[in-house]
Amino acid sequence: MIAVVKVAGQQFKVEKDQTLFVPRVEGNAGDKLNLEVLLVDADGKLSIGSTVGAKVQAEIVDQVKGDTVIAYKQKRRKGFHKKKGHRTAYTKIKVTSIA
Repeated sequence: MIAVVKVAGQQFKVEKDQTLFVPRVEGNAGDKLNLEVLLVDADGKLSIGSTVGAKVQAEIVDQVKGDTVIAYKQKRRKGFHKKKGHRTAYTKIKVTSIA
């Protein structure tokens, strides 16, 4: 069974027992999440939109940060350069059930 869920404004295709990284969701490790379901594929039978009636539950595994992204700006022949970096916050979740 496959479901498409919406988490923090982004859509993800998930299966049971799948682990994935999503944009930061408030909560601590071990907390349960109920995800918004957009589509469910149950053995070739599709359910779309508000008629889905399915529930996808997930568990927060950890709060992590992504790799460093460097933004470098430079203007040639002016002696101007600027270097900034950031690390995006992610939440690692595990899908526990699709019902």
